Amino acid sequence: MKKSLLLIVILFFIGCSDKVTEEPESKFEETSLNEFGLITDSLIEIRERVKRNQTLSDMLLPHNVTYGQIHQIAQVSKDIFDVRKIQSGKDYVLYIQPDTINTVKYFVYQETPLRYYVFDLSDSINISYGEKEVEIREAEVSGKIYNSLYQTLEQLKVSPLLALKLSEVFAWQIDFYGIQAGDSFKVIYEEKYLDGKFMTVGRIKAAVFNHRGKDFYGFYFEEEESADYFDEEGNSLRKAFLKAPLKFSRISSGYSNRRLHPVLKVYRPHQGIDYAAPTGTPVQTIGDGVVVERAYHRGNGNWVKIKHNSTYSSAYLHLSKFGKGITKGAQVRQGQIIGYVGSTGLSTGPHLDFRFYINNSPVNFLTQEFPPSKPIDKEYHDAYWEYMSAMKAKLDSLSEKSGEDVLAAN
Repeated sequence: MKKSLLLIVILFFIGCSDKVTEEPESKFEETSLNEFGLITDSLIEIRERVKRNQTLSDMLLPHNVTYGQIHQIAQVSKDIFDVRKIQSGKDYVLYIQPDTINTVKYFVYQETPLRYYVFDLSDSINISYGEKEVEIREAEVSGKIYNSLYQTLEQLKVSPLLALKLSEVFAWQIDFYGIQAGDSFKVIYEEKYLDGKFMTVGRIKAAVFNHRGKDFYGFYFEEEESADYFDEEGNSLRKAFLKAPLKFSRISSGYSNRRLHPVLKVYRPHQGIDYAAPTGTPVQTIGDGVVVERAYHRGNGNWVKIKHNSTYSSAYLHLSKFGKGITKGAQVRQGQIIGYVGSTGLSTGPHLDFRFYINNSPVNFLTQEFPPSKPIDKEYHDAYWEYMSAMKAKLDSLSEKSGEDVLAAN
């Protein structure tokens, strides 16, 4: 009997012990952070835009923030953000405690849609800098060109910024001023979103561009210390020189040993390539090098000559003005802006006269063949091959759609 009672008591306490160890349900509701990383569920939100000539005082005084507090804000924040640099047209947000005087708890100034400053006016004034999280989404587009790449992308409801990205990826393979009807493209790329809204085009991950019947592939791949675009064989798309000194233009006059000079009206050699483009169009150096000439000449107008190495050099004539930092002896990097299209010197209209030299002798740049840069490192060959094969299959599976097809469907 005693043993039975003892067993019942033990079982009773074991049961009680099980109940005691059960975790109680949380009495607190979960709170979430807003777009600025703040808990504002119980606060009143007021969104405004900085008006012309409006100061921090103009924004805060109507909300019961004192002159003393505003002075303190300016002092505390000066090492992080100078409140005198608040600009009209920028957005700001006030978060207010719904008490008897509607106390401002947070003031948020949005310097850009991405970057912001939080002024915490709670107990002691603090300021912090933040950036909103950018969402990256993968996107795909394919199309056939009937007018221009820019217009085709617009018709396909894709940001024309992608045209610029493509011109950068294939700058060494394709003359984008020479794109023609019937050329086509397929692209896998990133789009950036902020607060659920499209912000801009990100990196191109893989692309194929069919130009004059030939496919040009490009795949973005990261090695340990570098990243670049490579073709199907693992060769870098980057070459010693860009294909052209302008991103978008057209050739108005080619290289010739006998051409009627448009100003002098006599036949003479034209040992360069004329690119027609509006005044002010940026001109980029086709390769790394040193500026050996930066001057005005009666015939050349404003011109720059760059020595790339002991063999190659290039010249850029009739510039409207020179690029920032372009002086004789300056080091320049491939793609750097060295000037802007103009019509200085003996010229009938805005254009760039581009010249290329091998061992100081002028040659036709468009007929030269240059070796590619460093290919994929052997260490990453297998990883690249696996990645490239998957992305190429994905590209090839995209159906080709033209801008005209889209317009017809609508």
